[in-house]
Amino acid sequence: MPEVNLKNESVRVGGSKSDVAITHKTADIPGGRTLDTAGFTAEVIESGHVIIRETTTDVYKPMPVTGDTYAALPEGHEFAGVLDGSILTAKPAAAIMVEGTVNNLASPYPPTDAMLDWPRWGIVFIHDNVQEA
Repeated sequence: MPEVNLKNESVRVGGSKSDVAITHKTADIPGGRTLDTAGFTAEVIESGHVIIRETTTDVYKPMPVTGDTYAALPEGHEFAGVLDGSILTAKPAAAIMVEGTVNNLASPYPPTDAMLDWPRWGIVFIHDNVQEA
C-alpha cells in the first residue's frame, strides 16, 4: 500500500492554471488518498489530473500519460476522480474530487473519449461555459 511522510517540510506546488482547473466541487473522497506514483515520471501531479483506482487492490494512482495526452485506461482499473490541487509526486497525499466540474483548458491533459463516456463518472469537463460531455 502506498504511504506518504506527512512530517516533511512544506513546499508550494502549482502554476497559474492549478488554481482554476477545478471550477466547482460537489463531492470528494473524505480524507483523500495516498497515490501509488510508481512509474509516474513527472515531478508534479497537476490539479485536474485524472485519478484511477486499481479495482482488485483499491490502490489509487495518477492516470498514466504518453507525451501530452492521457494513455489508455490500464486493464483492471477504473476512473476514480480528479486531483483537487497540485502535489509533488514524491509526496502523493491527494485530495480527489469525485463529482464536480473541471475546466478542461486548465487541466494538464484533455479528457479522452473514454473519460467522457464513463458511466459512473460524476465529473463534467467544460470550458468557456460550453459543456464538453
